[in-house]
Amino acid sequence: MDGGMDHDRLFRIMRRLALEAGAKIMEVYAAPDFEVRAKGDASPVTEADEAADALISAGLRAAFPEIALITEEQAATHTAQADRFLIVDPLDGTKEFVQRRGDFTVNIAYVEAGLPRRSIVYAPAKGRMFYTTPEGGAVEEDGPFDPARIGTQRPLAVSVPDNAALMVVASKSHRDAATDAYIGRYSVADMRSAGSSLKFCLVASGEADLYPRLGPTMEWDTAAGHAVLLAAGGSVVRFDDHAPLTYGKPGYRNPFFIAHAPGVTLKGR
Repeated sequence: MDGGMDHDRLFRIMRRLALEAGAKIMEVYAAPDFEVRAKGDASPVTEADEAADALISAGLRAAFPEIALITEEQAATHTAQADRFLIVDPLDGTKEFVQRRGDFTVNIAYVEAGLPRRSIVYAPAKGRMFYTTPEGGAVEEDGPFDPARIGTQRPLAVSVPDNAALMVVASKSHRDAATDAYIGRYSVADMRSAGSSLKFCLVASGEADLYPRLGPTMEWDTAAGHAVLLAAGGSVVRFDDHAPLTYGKPGYRNPFFIAHAPGVTLKGR
């Protein structure tokens, strides 16, 4: 199912572009003030989003001109339909970025036949980088990160959860009563909040067992984290029927979903 994709080349290019975009984002983050504007849907956008998007999209288009590119910041890409595509959120967690909370990420993913197959999630302010390997495993690389040289990689694997004492991770910016009520159906030992796609990575690393999202998201918000979690042995399912969450949906909109280690006994609605 690799569609002829050179996964080693894809990995090297995604990693380099994520690191270069992260450096641009951190330049803006370090500035005493930066402009924040509202997009058409009232969500914030900054010069960091736009600089990272320009860098990543130019790099991917040059390297893979034959593969469709979907990116959050370019509305013209949101109508493309393809069996395989690259999907980018150049700065996921803009609210965290604006509030200088550090939980923002650079996300690049490759989707084929409805599933995210390869990806990178880089959190430059936290110094954490998660990705799928060319062979299809999932790792976290230890910093400092060198675009030209890969550092120490630690394999990721989901937890073997204790359903009587689950570790749950949920959104910092999007918690609501419905999410809290759903989490309340489980026996929770500890609850932590994290921004952006890091929540998928915490499940992938075994730091959390369950991440429910009862709110609107787009495929570029989730594809990269989803790929890392899949490669670590985890699952992401639709909230309504627990069927696998797939990609390439109309408008690239996601339904509510649950990301989890396979050992979690999922509750219904």
